[in-house]
Amino acid sequence: MDNALIIDRLYKTFGQDILKMDSGADILTVTVSHPVIHEVIRLLKEDDVLGFTMLTDLCGIHYPDRGLPLGVVYHLHNLVENVRIRIKTFVTKAEPSISTVTDLFSAANWMERETYDFYGILFTGHPNLKRILNVEYMDFFPLRKEYPLEDPTREDKDNRFFGR
Repeated sequence: MDNALIIDRLYKTFGQDILKMDSGADILTVTVSHPVIHEVIRLLKEDDVLGFTMLTDLCGIHYPDRGLPLGVVYHLHNLVENVRIRIKTFVTKAEPSISTVTDLFSAANWMERETYDFYGILFTGHPNLKRILNVEYMDFFPLRKEYPLEDPTREDKDNRFFGR
Protein backbone atom coordinates (compact mmCIF):
# COMPACT_ATOMS: atom_id res chain seq x y z
CA MET A 1 0.00 0.00 0.00
CA ASP A 2 1.40 3.39 -0.94
CA ASN A 3 0.65 6.89 0.32
CA ALA A 4 -1.23 7.81 -2.88
CA LEU A 5 -3.90 5.21 -2.15
CA ILE A 6 -4.35 6.42 1.44
CA ILE A 7 -4.48 10.07 0.36
CA ASP A 8 -7.01 9.27 -2.38
CA ARG A 9 -9.35 7.45 0.02
CA LEU A 10 -9.14 10.24 2.60
CA TYR A 11 -9.74 13.03 0.05
CA LYS A 12 -12.73 11.22 -1.46
CA THR A 13 -14.45 11.07 1.91
CA PHE A 14 -13.27 14.17 3.77
CA GLY A 15 -12.12 16.66 1.10
CA GLN A 16 -11.96 20.14 2.64
CA ASP A 17 -11.61 18.76 6.20
CA ILE A 18 -8.08 17.65 5.35
CA LEU A 19 -5.94 20.64 6.23
CA LYS A 20 -2.46 19.39 5.46
CA MET A 21 -0.57 16.34 4.18
CA ASP A 22 3.12 15.61 4.58
CA SER A 23 5.01 12.45 3.72
CA GLY A 24 8.38 13.54 5.10
CA ALA A 25 10.20 11.61 7.83
CA ASP A 26 9.11 8.30 6.24
CA ILE A 27 5.58 8.49 7.59
CA LEU A 28 2.48 10.01 6.07
CA THR A 29 1.17 12.78 8.34
CA VAL A 30 -2.37 14.04 7.81
CA THR A 31 -3.81 17.04 9.66
CA VAL A 32 -7.61 17.16 9.78
CA SER A 33 -10.18 19.49 11.32
CA HIS A 34 -11.25 18.32 14.77
CA PRO A 35 -14.98 17.76 14.08
CA VAL A 36 -14.18 14.86 11.74
CA ILE A 37 -11.36 13.18 13.67
CA HIS A 38 -13.52 10.29 14.86
CA GLU A 39 -14.77 9.52 11.37
CA VAL A 40 -11.24 9.76 9.89
CA ILE A 41 -9.95 7.26 12.45
CA ARG A 42 -12.99 5.04 11.81
CA LEU A 43 -12.35 5.05 8.05
CA LEU A 44 -8.67 4.24 8.51
CA LYS A 45 -9.54 1.32 10.78
CA GLU A 46 -12.64 -0.14 9.13
CA ASP A 47 -11.88 0.34 5.43
CA ASP A 48 -11.10 -3.08 3.89
CA VAL A 49 -8.17 -1.73 1.87
CA LEU A 50 -6.64 0.63 4.45
CA GLY A 51 -6.94 -1.60 7.54
CA PHE A 52 -5.12 0.48 10.17
CA THR A 53 -6.29 -1.79 12.97
CA MET A 54 -3.76 -0.88 15.65
CA LEU A 55 -3.61 2.38 17.58
CA THR A 56 0.08 2.60 18.44
CA ASP A 57 0.00 5.93 20.25
CA LEU A 58 -2.18 8.90 21.08
CA CYS A 59 -0.70 11.99 22.72
CA GLY A 60 -1.25 15.69 23.23
CA ILE A 61 0.79 18.63 21.94
CA HIS A 62 0.84 22.32 22.74
CA TYR A 63 2.02 25.04 20.36
CA PRO A 64 1.20 28.25 22.27
CA ASP A 65 1.97 30.58 19.35
CA ARG A 66 -0.62 29.09 16.98
CA GLY A 67 -4.27 29.96 16.53
CA LEU A 68 -5.22 26.42 17.49
CA PRO A 69 -2.62 25.71 20.17
CA LEU A 70 -3.71 22.32 21.55
CA GLY A 71 -3.59 19.18 19.50
CA VAL A 72 -3.82 15.42 19.55
CA VAL A 73 -1.58 13.13 17.52
CA TYR A 74 -2.69 9.60 16.62
CA HIS A 75 -0.30 6.93 15.30
CA LEU A 76 -1.99 4.03 13.53
CA HIS A 77 -0.46 0.86 12.13
CA ASN A 78 -1.60 -1.51 9.38
CA LEU A 79 -0.05 -4.76 10.61
CA VAL A 80 -0.64 -6.73 7.40
CA GLU A 81 1.05 -4.22 5.08
CA ASN A 82 3.40 -2.87 7.78
CA VAL A 83 2.38 0.73 7.06
CA ARG A 84 2.09 3.51 9.60
CA ILE A 85 0.23 6.80 9.51
CA ARG A 86 0.14 9.85 11.78
CA ILE A 87 -3.08 11.85 12.15
CA LYS A 88 -3.14 15.29 13.81
CA THR A 89 -5.95 17.57 14.85
CA PHE A 90 -6.00 20.88 16.74
CA VAL A 91 -8.39 22.78 19.02
CA THR A 92 -8.50 26.07 20.92
CA LYS A 93 -7.82 26.46 24.63
CA ALA A 94 -11.29 27.98 25.03
CA GLU A 95 -12.95 24.83 23.62
CA PRO A 96 -10.48 21.95 24.01
CA SER A 97 -12.95 19.18 23.06
CA ILE A 98 -12.29 16.28 20.69
CA SER A 99 -14.38 13.15 20.13
CA THR A 100 -13.13 10.05 21.89
CA VAL A 101 -11.96 7.04 19.89
CA THR A 102 -12.41 4.59 22.77
CA ASP A 103 -15.31 3.00 20.90
CA LEU A 104 -12.86 2.17 18.07
CA PHE A 105 -9.76 1.31 20.11
CA SER A 106 -10.04 0.28 23.75
CA ALA A 107 -6.34 1.14 24.18
CA ALA A 108 -7.28 4.80 23.68
CA ASN A 109 -8.91 4.84 27.12
CA TRP A 110 -5.74 5.39 29.15
CA MET A 111 -4.01 7.41 26.43
CA GLU A 112 -6.89 9.89 26.32
CA ARG A 113 -6.93 10.10 30.11
CA GLU A 114 -3.21 10.86 30.14
CA THR A 115 -3.65 13.51 27.43
CA TYR A 116 -6.44 15.10 29.45
CA ASP A 117 -4.35 14.92 32.62
CA PHE A 118 -1.33 16.72 31.15
CA TYR A 119 -2.86 18.98 28.46
CA GLY A 120 -6.48 19.53 29.51
CA ILE A 121 -7.94 18.24 26.25
CA LEU A 122 -11.47 16.94 26.84
CA PHE A 123 -12.49 13.79 24.98
CA THR A 124 -16.24 13.93 24.38
CA GLY A 125 -17.89 10.58 25.03
CA HIS A 126 -14.99 9.11 27.00
CA PRO A 127 -16.32 6.56 29.54
CA ASN A 128 -14.16 7.71 32.49
CA LEU A 129 -12.29 10.94 31.75
CA LYS A 130 -10.45 11.83 34.93
CA ARG A 131 -6.83 12.36 35.94
CA ILE A 132 -4.72 9.25 35.76
CA LEU A 133 -1.22 10.25 36.94
CA ASN A 134 -1.57 13.63 38.67
CA VAL A 135 -3.53 14.36 41.83
CA GLU A 136 -7.23 15.02 41.28
CA TYR A 137 -7.17 18.47 42.88
CA MET A 138 -4.44 19.80 40.56
CA ASP A 139 -5.84 22.95 38.93
CA PHE A 140 -3.46 23.22 35.97
CA PHE A 141 -2.12 21.05 33.16
CA PRO A 142 1.63 20.59 33.59
CA LEU A 143 2.69 19.93 29.99
CA ARG A 144 1.20 23.10 28.58
CA LYS A 145 3.89 25.63 27.77
CA GLU A 146 2.36 28.39 29.87
CA TYR A 147 4.93 28.81 32.57
CA PRO A 148 8.42 30.34 32.53
CA LEU A 149 11.24 27.82 32.37
CA GLU A 150 13.09 29.49 35.21
CA ASP A 151 12.01 31.28 38.34
CA PRO A 152 13.24 34.89 37.98
CA THR A 153 13.03 35.40 41.75
CA ARG A 154 15.63 32.76 42.60
CA GLU A 155 18.58 34.19 44.50
CA ASP A 156 20.52 30.95 45.00
CA LYS A 157 21.62 30.69 41.37
CA ASP A 158 24.69 32.52 40.06
CA ASN A 159 24.41 32.96 36.27
CA ARG A 160 28.20 33.10 35.92
CA PHE A 161 28.29 29.34 36.43
CA PHE A 162 25.71 28.70 33.69
CA GLY A 163 27.39 30.54 30.81
CA ARG A 164 25.24 33.66 31.04
